[in-house]
Amino acid sequence: QVQVVESGGGLVQPGGSLRLSCAASGSIFSIVHMAWFRQAPGKDRELVARVLWSVGSTGSPEYADSVKGRFTISRDDAKNTVHLQMSGLKPEDAAVYYCSLRGCRTRFETLDSWGQGTQVTVST
Repeated sequence: QVQVVESGGGLVQPGGSLRLSCAASGSIFSIVHMAWFRQAPGKDRELVARVLWSVGSTGSPEYADSVKGRFTISRDDAKNTVHLQMSGLKPEDAAVYYCSLRGCRTRFETLDSWGQGTQVTVST
């Protein structure tokens, strides 16, 4: 069993900041990458940011164009944890944010796991 648990969502005013965290635990042999996706009502789920595991000091992060310069993804390899620091939040950033993990459950078995999501609301 693998658990992926998000935390840190909530209500924030436009221009404010919020930090999301995601912790993975359980039967994980290795992690390839972890990522944050989001889904707003009536819209498709979209990739927000992704970070490679065990690759350099920063993990070659990639971001959606809409969040570049405002969001920062970081990882803690030892804790199998990824964070998403969000600043300059806009109403259009409001969504349920999901954490995903891609890796291997065993030496021969791949693994794709998702968290339950955490709500981010940006409003006055």
